[in-house]
Amino acid sequence: MATIVNLDLILEVLDATTSVDGLQEIIQRVCDTFDVDHAMYHWVDSAGDHYHFGTYSQGWVERYQEKAYVRVDPVIIGCYQRFHPVDWRRLDWSSKPAREFLQDALAHDVGNQGYSIPIRGPNGQFALFTVSHNCDDDTWTRFTDKHSRDLILIGHYFNRKALEFEPDRSPEHVQPLSPREIDALTLLAMGYSRAQVAKTLTISEHTLRVYIESARFKLGAINTTHAIARALSLGLIII
Repeated sequence: MATIVNLDLILEVLDATTSVDGLQEIIQRVCDTFDVDHAMYHWVDSAGDHYHFGTYSQGWVERYQEKAYVRVDPVIIGCYQRFHPVDWRRLDWSSKPAREFLQDALAHDVGNQGYSIPIRGPNGQFALFTVSHNCDDDTWTRFTDKHSRDLILIGHYFNRKALEFEPDRSPEHVQPLSPREIDALTLLAMGYSRAQVAKTLTISEHTLRVYIESARFKLGAINTTHAIARALSLGLIII
């Protein structure tokens, strides 16, 4: 599986995307870059409408809808109950409907391993970014240990871009944050320490402080916690 990932390039291309079709092209690039079988992005907008794109076969997408698997899918159920990334191995597959769903998914080459990132946005918006693959447990553990932070950041970038394409979205009346300011506040909101944020973004802690103070000033916040709260309430960052 993947050993070297140019995260900045993926994020730059995502930032430059101007259509949902462009997101579909990028998600294929994610598969190629991380050397995984599949990647999927699914979101429910503030009006309750569902959208998805990714690399699952059309046969599986149609089968999933035909069988209304959303009602029994342990990944969907587990991610609605959590805020942190979910390794499929940690989910409850014990019920008969869940086992039958799993067998059907495997028959459609979805993959025996998966890693899903739940994302929550403004006005009830909910999304999932998922990668899946066929491999043994040890290989998957090494993969998730190495790439989980990259995948979390990519998932949030996908969601931020998807929100731009949501019909009738109200503009935010606030001085815009830079991509790095958004990244810093997002990771802090997710519970990363400043040292972990700096390492993830490949910057020094001094540079990180500059981004945080700049974001705080733009948001009119009295401290970092207030800045994160303001950014979340405005939908500028999503966790």
